[in-house]
Amino acid sequence: MSADEVGKMIKAKSGKSKKKPKINITTKRLSRKQVIIPMAKSNTELIVNLVHQHIANINKCLKNIKSDIITNFIQVTNKRVNIMMNKLANLSDLTTIKKYIKSISNINSDLIESSCLPKSKLYLKILGLPYIMENGIITPDIIEDMLNDVYLFKNVMLALKPHIIKASPKSDMVVVWVDIWDF
Repeated sequence: MSADEVGKMIKAKSGKSKKKPKINITTKRLSRKQVIIPMAKSNTELIVNLVHQHIANINKCLKNIKSDIITNFIQVTNKRVNIMMNKLANLSDLTTIKKYIKSISNINSDLIESSCLPKSKLYLKILGLPYIMENGIITPDIIEDMLNDVYLFKNVMLALKPHIIKASPKSDMVVVWVDIWDF
């Protein structure tokens, strides 16, 4: 089935219901079979619009260099693109993927950092944050913004969204766990 046919199926399904279609894939944690490409939010929005075509095109590029790696899916967050592969990628695979991403129309290639493989994961536990803030209830996006403002976390990449748990039902404090990739 071509990438355009898959896109038409997704649009047809999304037209009937108001929910966005999602790929249901459950993993315990991020794996080393992933390629991480940090980039600006404006670039990630361009990629998410035609993600099915990008998966097909990345697979074609990898096939052209005679690689046996296949892209399974692409996860787009506001600051990076995570490309899940069926096997570990090597340096030639990384450069091929990066060349393709930079060749996408309307992408600002200056805002794309070098692609990398995850190396190790560190955990950080933050205690004593208020559950209700001036903006409302604390969310993972607020935690990410707070971490970006701290000098210590300027060049840190989060592996997953921060996990926020209320300390107790009657308490106004939360405990936040942050998973950080160590490159």
